Amino acid sequence: MEEVEVPQYFVCPISLQIMKDPVTAITGMTYDRESIEKWLKTTTKTDPSCPITKQPLPRDSYLTPNHTLLRLIQAWCTSGGFDRIPTPKPLLDKTHVLKLVKDLDSACFYMDRLMEIELLVKENERNRKCMEDAGVCRVMILLLIRFFKQKTSRGVEEALRIFHLTWSPSDETKALLSHEVDFISALTWVLHCDEVENHVKTQALLAMKMVTEISSGWISENLNLEFFKQIISVLRKEISQQATKSALHILTEAYPWGRNRKKIIEANGIFELIELELSKPEKKITEQVFNLLANLCSCADGRAKFLSHAGALAMVSKRILRVSPATDDRGIHILSLISKFSATKQVLLEMLRVGGVTKLCMVIQADCDAYLKKKAREVLRLHSKVWSNSPCIAVYLLTRYQR
Repeated sequence: MEEVEVPQYFVCPISLQIMKDPVTAITGMTYDRESIEKWLKTTTKTDPSCPITKQPLPRDSYLTPNHTLLRLIQAWCTSGGFDRIPTPKPLLDKTHVLKLVKDLDSACFYMDRLMEIELLVKENERNRKCMEDAGVCRVMILLLIRFFKQKTSRGVEEALRIFHLTWSPSDETKALLSHEVDFISALTWVLHCDEVENHVKTQALLAMKMVTEISSGWISENLNLEFFKQIISVLRKEISQQATKSALHILTEAYPWGRNRKKIIEANGIFELIELELSKPEKKITEQVFNLLANLCSCADGRAKFLSHAGALAMVSKRILRVSPATDDRGIHILSLISKFSATKQVLLEMLRVGGVTKLCMVIQADCDAYLKKKAREVLRLHSKVWSNSPCIAVYLLTRYQR
């Protein structure tokens, strides 16, 4: 079509392509709908202006379909032997969305309506925004709670997909979640449900992650032991890497509350974190694991559980200076906590045997931040009498005092 002269008024002033869905703005100029909507969405100006007239053009301004121009373009294409531009589908409106939502209450229609809603929301950004404005995300939250209470997994996958597509961390959503505490229970049930496939469980974990990020504490303070058991089971089952990262993120969001730390420990979280790290995951996961272990070892029960794992001290010692500065920081912090508060003779000899003492001496010699060197020196100084027969202590003694 490039070789044929296209009438100028058939061409969009923005894309310079023949218009497939011409619409007229309040400034009187006609553009292709996709182009002008993209302009209004991506322009950095606080108050967008019309690309041609430079007049103010609010983002929420109404765009009127130019049916006459569309028919002229279609007739011109047909007469020129070109493929006829199809008539655009009618715009999705709130009334139609509300009708689809109403049918979700019907046991006969809800699956068909879920699939229809999903197709519409995936079709374009305009439909997604319409769904968001109509409160479809809220409806999916309530629907997932209904599935949980009825113990039916049919429709869970579709509802979770729509939830993610229409999610918006608005004040309205936060207010809803603060009252619908059963939503977390519903997502926990999805993780436990044998009828749900792993990719759906991954979607449920991502939903949990999104919810805990905006909860400002009210959800994290009320998580029960069963919740943590299901989250930690994800680390053991290795559902997917995305699921593992989401589970670690959720635990990180939850542990600042003391009661949650106890529940994580009681749910065997420390053992599973160590086992996960022993599987040699990627760097980002290692950093998350070490951050969690360092915080869980801040209490006596956490340190006891940590030391009950035969490979815990060896694993931490081995990772220091091998992964990242963040891992070094948390790893040395763990050894420091153990040395200060759980340093039985057996533990100290174990640190020496698995290379923990050697690694602390290496930190002093390595190109590390000064505060890490200082912390390593403190640990070595604290138990230098017990470790005095170690060959690496000679290195420590040479570097004990800065010159």
